[in-house]
Amino acid sequence: MSSSSNIGAFRIKGAGRHTPARTARFTFDGKTYTALEGDTVASALLAHGVHLVGRSFKYHRPRGILSAGPEEPNALLDVSWDSARRQPNVRATVQEVFDGVKIASQNRWPSLKHDIGAFNDMLSPFFAAGFYYKTFMWPKEAWAKIYEPFIRRAAGLGEAPKEEDPDHYANRFAHCDVLIAGAGVAGLTTALSAAATGATVILVDEQPEVGGALHHDAATTIDGQNGYDWAQDAAARLKAMPNVTLLTRTTVFGYYNHGFLGLVERVTDHLARPGRNLPRERLWQVRAKRVVIATGAIERHMVFSNNDRPGIMLASAARSFLNHHGVALGRNVGVYTAHDSAYEAAFDLKRAGVSIAAIVDNRTDPGEAVLAEARALGIDVLTGHSVTDTSGRLRVASMTVVRNGGANARKIKIDALIMSAGWTPSVHLFSQSRGKLRFDEANQRFLPHIYTQNCVSVGGCNGTDDIADLVGEAIAAGGGSIAVTAENRFEWTGGMIGAAEGAGPDTAVKAFVDFQHDVTAKDIRLAVREGMHSIEHIKRFTTNGMASDQGKLSNMHGLAIAAEVLDRPIPQVGLTTFRAPYTPVTYGALVAHSRGELFDPARKTPMHALEAQAGAEFEDVGNWKRAWYFPRRGEDMHAAVNRECRTVRDVGGVFDASTLGKIEVVGPDAAQFLNLLYTNAWDTLKPGKSRYGIMTREDGFIYDDGVVGRLAEDRFHVTTTTGGAPRVLHHMEDYLQTEFPHLKVWLTSTTEQWAVIAVQGPKAREIIQPFVEGLDISNEAFPHMSVAECSVMGVPARLFRMSFTGELGFEVNVPADYGPDVWKAIWERAQGIGACLYGTETMHVLRAEKGYIIVGQDTDGTVTPDDAGLSWAVSKKKTDFVGIRGLKRPDLVRDGRKQLVGLMTRDPTLVLEEGAQIVADPNQPKPMTMLGHVTSAYWSENCGRSIAFALVAGGRARMGETLYVPMKETTIAVEVTDLVFFDKEGGRIHG
Repeated sequence: MSSSSNIGAFRIKGAGRHTPARTARFTFDGKTYTALEGDTVASALLAHGVHLVGRSFKYHRPRGILSAGPEEPNALLDVSWDSARRQPNVRATVQEVFDGVKIASQNRWPSLKHDIGAFNDMLSPFFAAGFYYKTFMWPKEAWAKIYEPFIRRAAGLGEAPKEEDPDHYANRFAHCDVLIAGAGVAGLTTALSAAATGATVILVDEQPEVGGALHHDAATTIDGQNGYDWAQDAAARLKAMPNVTLLTRTTVFGYYNHGFLGLVERVTDHLARPGRNLPRERLWQVRAKRVVIATGAIERHMVFSNNDRPGIMLASAARSFLNHHGVALGRNVGVYTAHDSAYEAAFDLKRAGVSIAAIVDNRTDPGEAVLAEARALGIDVLTGHSVTDTSGRLRVASMTVVRNGGANARKIKIDALIMSAGWTPSVHLFSQSRGKLRFDEANQRFLPHIYTQNCVSVGGCNGTDDIADLVGEAIAAGGGSIAVTAENRFEWTGGMIGAAEGAGPDTAVKAFVDFQHDVTAKDIRLAVREGMHSIEHIKRFTTNGMASDQGKLSNMHGLAIAAEVLDRPIPQVGLTTFRAPYTPVTYGALVAHSRGELFDPARKTPMHALEAQAGAEFEDVGNWKRAWYFPRRGEDMHAAVNRECRTVRDVGGVFDASTLGKIEVVGPDAAQFLNLLYTNAWDTLKPGKSRYGIMTREDGFIYDDGVVGRLAEDRFHVTTTTGGAPRVLHHMEDYLQTEFPHLKVWLTSTTEQWAVIAVQGPKAREIIQPFVEGLDISNEAFPHMSVAECSVMGVPARLFRMSFTGELGFEVNVPADYGPDVWKAIWERAQGIGACLYGTETMHVLRAEKGYIIVGQDTDGTVTPDDAGLSWAVSKKKTDFVGIRGLKRPDLVRDGRKQLVGLMTRDPTLVLEEGAQIVADPNQPKPMTMLGHVTSAYWSENCGRSIAFALVAGGRARMGETLYVPMKETTIAVEVTDLVFFDKEGGRIHG
């Protein structure tokens, strides 16, 4: 042991890969310790002999450090970088020490050593698996008053920060030919092989340095040198290659469809003074042509009575703390194993000067190789024996050993215990890719079997135990031609799963399977006796595998115990699903910049500032800020809208229509593609003309609508509703890529490219005439529903002759940067003629006067074109389009469907409420039979009365009928009419 207590009494001089010259000071529960740069919190605490780091969730039992990696279930700590930065539930085995970091234990009160919650351990017979399902169901009235508040206070391990997060986070998208998850021997070899082919490679590993198991395995040699040193040399070579990106401190947390993976890079969590411009974490969203999973395997613990005391640790963890960090976990260490890898840990500890009390091997014949080396080192080996219990309150003090099948027990004093039940291939990412696993009966493990994506598993996660085979597998996965030779001393095959001796069905001991959730072997057995025969039901009944470690340590043990009780083969019991994220991910990393004002960013049109100067009141339409109305001095909203409605009909109005969705559809098959996406025909539309179109889903219901202009034989300008632009583009792309990939068509969103100024009213042509260059816009040369490319004020423009008000109308499309200048010029002239600016509320009233619908307001996802009175927009000649079969379903053509009709109140001054229900008889008994509901309702200044739209059962057959709208204060009588309330002949639209 080290003679310097400054850096820890359990430091071993000359061991490890950190230099004593570089130290960092930190505090744990208020006490100051010194660590070496490169230490994790776990290794630094162990160096000072600190094993007690937390309390378990349910029983508040003392818990220590179990592992050395992300699978750690016990050592979850609260980390404070400074007064404003704090993170709960950080794994001590992952968090690196830096100068000044403050660490605190969790889930205890008043202190870690004296936790009043430990009383739960005495009451454990009352807290058996599933107790909450039975206890909290009675009495029923007690749930809200007693149970729920108590459970909410008790839930969770750490305390969530209440302060605003001061850090910022980054987001990055990347593409590569090959993404490799894991930079151990398999991952590094694959990367070298793939990089040699010229492929773009992203190599990812969650540790600060590459090497994987080489952090603890000091016996492996590669290309004639120590394995860890070879790994660092390989990383240096890869970093120098322009086609390779090496990401350490980065976890692949999710594997999704089509080679899409989520990565989180911890950028500054290990720095005492990070640069102000550096993010704390960076989310990588990567699309990879091919994925190589090289995530290795995770060592399992032994399941026996009181296997959770502080000081009991996985053998690989003890070896990692020794060989990488130079820290011994104790002075007199016991070993309990069913696998050779624990022998290697014992041998390394013995050579470092640590006393090995005994190796207790559950197997009767572990093999002469390990036994011979143990004899040579003077280590006592007890084969065919089991550890059936341990003692010690805040740290393990002894282990009780019994010959298998025997009765005579003996206690062996120890201050630490390492254990190994073998290794579980880490198949989480493969499972997330929707691949299917197979059970390797000989070695009692699940392995990748059927791949559903372009990926391959190599190394330990694929069950490849021999390192020479592993290297060959990795070279082949990379596709290159390189030479790597490697050898190690022992193979890592074998081990056991399930409960060991002393944790059988007749005992009342606590043999822990899931440490974080305090799930024991008897809990699994109880779940089966209670009728839970599916592993998914057992998981939920016991919460086994539902902790933040995602069952990395517990799943296989729990499965084996359940299979034993059910007397079924393990594959018949099944395996739980490994869901993303692989390890916990912070909200900050996922949210990135989408916080504060950017959480729900407001989209503003190019003319927003000018509209604000003109006094506009704005409303939110999706993410857009749209001018709602333009009040003048002394006007409320109703007065302003009434004035705007009159002015547009009498003179003209200028409206900002930039928020309309705009999609460019280009290609030789563009018309054929639109024929398949819309209900009406587009191959008959001539260049220079536009047409109103309806888009339906497969079920035949209206999805979106808009005007489509044909600019050339191979180019269309498609408009959509303001809120529909993203989903319509996605809808188009989906069908283009999956149903019509043979069509030569390209889709481009141009919503933000064009500023759109709509000029409507009798004097609309007079307003824009002076600004239009190179185009005759007379009624004869440019009739209604025309479109042309021209210049407006010298700016390239697209001019539509169209209207959503029923008046003569034009829509001027100019590049967004020029929108404000064109708007100012048009508005200056319009103002001189007596026109007005108008907003969305006036637009709604004017369109309702003319019977024009708004998709999403007058439709609700169950309305067909015929229901909306738009059957004229459905081609009778086309043999196919999206929704054609849906529209022929019997229910969609039956009589009595809800149809869109107009409503006029008997009292013209009464305005209906949108959403109000409609009945035929207001005096009928409750519950009343509802015929439909009001979809749009306004006061129309131009009609001198209220108007409304409604979806009414059999609506068109009820023309002239009186129906009733029960309101809160009174019942309003209404007459069913057609949808057009103003200018029924439609002459005004033609100017």
